[in-house]
Amino acid sequence: MLKNDRRQGVQDLLDRFFRMQNNLLKETERLEKMLWEENKLRQQGYCFIAGLDEAGRGPLAGPVMAAAVILKPGTIIKHLNDSKQLTAKRREFLFEKIVVEAQAYGLGSASPEEIDRTNIHEASLLAMNRALEKMPQRPDYLLVDGFTLRSNPCKQKAIIHGDEISLSIAAASVLAKVARDDLMLKLHKTYPQYGFDRNKGYGTLEHRQAIAKYGLCPEHRKTFRLKENS
Repeated sequence: MLKNDRRQGVQDLLDRFFRMQNNLLKETERLEKMLWEENKLRQQGYCFIAGLDEAGRGPLAGPVMAAAVILKPGTIIKHLNDSKQLTAKRREFLFEKIVVEAQAYGLGSASPEEIDRTNIHEASLLAMNRALEKMPQRPDYLLVDGFTLRSNPCKQKAIIHGDEISLSIAAASVLAKVARDDLMLKLHKTYPQYGFDRNKGYGTLEHRQAIAKYGLCPEHRKTFRLKENS
């Protein structure tokens, strides 16, 4: 009936409806594709598949944060994606959705001192293992962004760019990113001169100039290249 109504306003409304339906179909297809790894593992008999990711490998200050997430079978959270492709507002919204709808999740971190004592890779592994320890449900399989956890006996698979491929890893990337950003906002109140509320500890020009002017604070990673011209 609406198709036969030639009024321009009606046709514009109908076009907008069909675009919305098409976008919803594409989004559903994208999310279902990102559950391929999880669904394949469930067919093999695994029940508690955890996605793992970290945030904060590159900054000059603050901890590296990791998250582990087990999604309930068939869970689809609209707009969930690699945290780097999302706005801060969308990440915060998804954070709340994930912690409510996930079967289990855990957060872990490694401090700047631990990063300096080992290296950022080993500290990331440590943070991920701590995230797993915080989970109320023990996973029986791990999907890890980028690399495996050598010291963890759980069966696992490393997926390059996993936060773009696996929905569980994408969920973990959002939790880790939001948790770390929130921590850096708190650190900004203690060390406002470094602008942690704006740079989250990354080596922006503003941050490096603040280091040159004020020196280092206890949250800086001493083994990273911290000079303004580095």
